[in-house]
Amino acid sequence: MILHSHLDTNEQGHLTIGGMDTVELAREFGTPAYVMDESVVRANFRTYLTAARTHFGENALPAFASKALCFTEIYRIAAEEGLGIDCVSGGELYTAKRAGFPAERIYFHGNNKTDADLRQALDMGVGTIVVDNTDELKALDAIAQELGRVQRILLRITPGIDPHTHRAISTGNVDSKFGNAIVTGGAMTITKMALSLPGVHLAGFHCHVGSQIFEISPFRDAADIMVRYLADVKRETGFVTEELNLGGGLGVRYTEHDAHVDYAKSIADIATVVREKVRAADIKMPRVILEPGRSLVAAAGITLYTVGSVKEIPGFKNYISVDGGMPDNPRYALYQSEYTALIANRAAEPADYRATVAGRCCESGDLIGEDMPIQHAQRGDILAVLSTGAYNYSMASNYNRLPRPPVVMIKEGAARVVVRRESFEDLVRNDL
Repeated sequence: MILHSHLDTNEQGHLTIGGMDTVELAREFGTPAYVMDESVVRANFRTYLTAARTHFGENALPAFASKALCFTEIYRIAAEEGLGIDCVSGGELYTAKRAGFPAERIYFHGNNKTDADLRQALDMGVGTIVVDNTDELKALDAIAQELGRVQRILLRITPGIDPHTHRAISTGNVDSKFGNAIVTGGAMTITKMALSLPGVHLAGFHCHVGSQIFEISPFRDAADIMVRYLADVKRETGFVTEELNLGGGLGVRYTEHDAHVDYAKSIADIATVVREKVRAADIKMPRVILEPGRSLVAAAGITLYTVGSVKEIPGFKNYISVDGGMPDNPRYALYQSEYTALIANRAAEPADYRATVAGRCCESGDLIGEDMPIQHAQRGDILAVLSTGAYNYSMASNYNRLPRPPVVMIKEGAARVVVRRESFEDLVRNDL
């Protein structure tokens, strides 16, 4: 096993994913290429669904936060596995519709939905719109009334959790661009407004405390604060919350230094807190929605590159340059996100070399990682970066006019392209 159980080496010493030789995959599909193990995605979907319904009740639902990985086939898989989805743009809604995803299981998010976005969602019959602010609430109410509709909504609430220190603090996230803070009174104001409008049906509330979190305490704190808010709302308005969306954010392993997260146990722990707090507050147990993103798909994916050059600067650093970079993985440039990389055709050899993995763009910040432990490399080797299933393809760009890579899905020893590699003609298709 290399970092995750579906990654290993074969008799040739090559990296395998789902039992398939990555060197052969690179030869067949070219590089750069995203490769996803479908069985891992489906297993993660099932883990969340089973755990949610076991611990929160049969009506609980995980909704895949598809900003992490959005293309037609992933929505088809989510639909087959019985999940909901979380969309954040008109483009994601359109892709979900193209995939035939059931609109009633779609949650539509975003802090600045346009009127066109809202109309698109209503036209599609989107089940739930998560309203971010009072301007959006008023606009949605007007559009819904114009169309003769009553739209089901949740309100996004800021619970005041600092996920970095794992402490509940009264001012945490008050200045976020998302949601309505409890501590300022904004949450109660928008709640009362929603209850007064004829074009919307308030079903409940949504919160999200952060991402790539390995400790369970921020989620426990959020559950505690949100349940207390539901009780406050009932006391002030008489409204009984039907649904509580607790968001996502559980972490994944990008390197050996990252902890392993037991997602089923984490869900069970959060459920224990919710049920205890609901009993203590003497309110009805709401339907619970979870919104995992990266924890469903990140580990399932790798990216394959071809090494172009190896440059050693004595006394300074070593560079391994590849045929991709920040256009297909901007996360290091943006966040200094850590990854594990290895030479796929020498994966069984010790990673006793240190190098900065550099992309091909004319940009000094075009790096995938610095001073990474890796095997010795030479021109023509295949370099693999692990845990790239989330926020790589979905954040990819055409910077330097580079075509985006394909997405190759593997399952039971067979590989298929689910997103074609872009061509140069694709790059100029909209040029006039």
